[in-house]
Amino acid sequence: MDEEARDRDRLPRTAALLAGTLALAVAFIAAYVGALHRPDPRDIPVGVVRGDQRAQSVLTAVRDRTDTIEPIRYDTPREADDGLTGREVYAVLTSTVDGALHLITASASAPAATGVVTDVLTRAAQQAQTPIEVTDEVPVSTDDPRGLVPFYLAVGLVLGGYLASTVLGISLGTAPRDLRRAGLRIASLAVHAVLLGAGAAVLVGPVFGIWDHDLVAVAAVGALTVLAAAMVAAAVQGWLGLFGTGLVILLLVVLGNPGSGGIYAPEFLPAALRGMHRWNVPGLATDLLKSVVYFGWRAGRWPLAGLLLWTALGVVGLLTATGVRGRRAGRAEVHPAGVDPP
Repeated sequence: MDEEARDRDRLPRTAALLAGTLALAVAFIAAYVGALHRPDPRDIPVGVVRGDQRAQSVLTAVRDRTDTIEPIRYDTPREADDGLTGREVYAVLTSTVDGALHLITASASAPAATGVVTDVLTRAAQQAQTPIEVTDEVPVSTDDPRGLVPFYLAVGLVLGGYLASTVLGISLGTAPRDLRRAGLRIASLAVHAVLLGAGAAVLVGPVFGIWDHDLVAVAAVGALTVLAAAMVAAAVQGWLGLFGTGLVILLLVVLGNPGSGGIYAPEFLPAALRGMHRWNVPGLATDLLKSVVYFGWRAGRWPLAGLLLWTALGVVGLLTATGVRGRRAGRAEVHPAGVDPP
């Protein structure tokens, strides 16, 4: 076959790749611009104790005027405090014995969200001619005043995971030929995940000095994030080939990053993206990093379970792709078309 004929044969595949790239780029622009061009905070949860009439009346009055804040009622002060440290609410409003108000915030959850809550409730207290005191019980690191490090760290970890899977797919084939090769690929991705997780912890700790505690936990979360992203990518690519890389980018980057609640708290995002952080890998990783650094493992139970679930699904997906596509490709290599098996 001459070069011109080969070029003609490549043309449909090349056109499909360019069309897919164009579609991903358009989706990327639409997702980021659509989600982030005008943050509109709505229904930011603020805790209040039932029976605290003054605090409840202030929140009720605010809710009647705007949907920016959503009161979340707790039976006891202990439950309200657990809601704050469990990241169910961004702040808790209480009243003191002298009739003043006390707003307890957790800026580590999202400084922008606690800032909005503080501004709204401070204005409401002034209108009611009631003094208000604000205490930040779980402050964000002074070296990360906007609270963006967990998000950008998660983005880098996810990127490292799916790029590692893509490199192995290009080098060795997207679907391993047998279970032994699949096991070696999973082990290679696991080692890569551990190394990248440790490297990330060193960067945010000793190198940049953002966090000086819980670095072992940060490394562990980092390794799990990388492995989850890598296994999701390996499974999709195992079934769809390198064309599956486009789908991985769509899920983990195009939709995953703006829907993670990292740049803006979920309550600032359009309705379609608000709950996405609870199931996509970047959102789960961002939430888990915030939890282990600022709030403790109790606040990170669901993000931890979600990342483990994605990792397990990725392993199962890669192994089944090995059993179907990988073995089929292996038989095709042993018995090429037109050659009868012995």
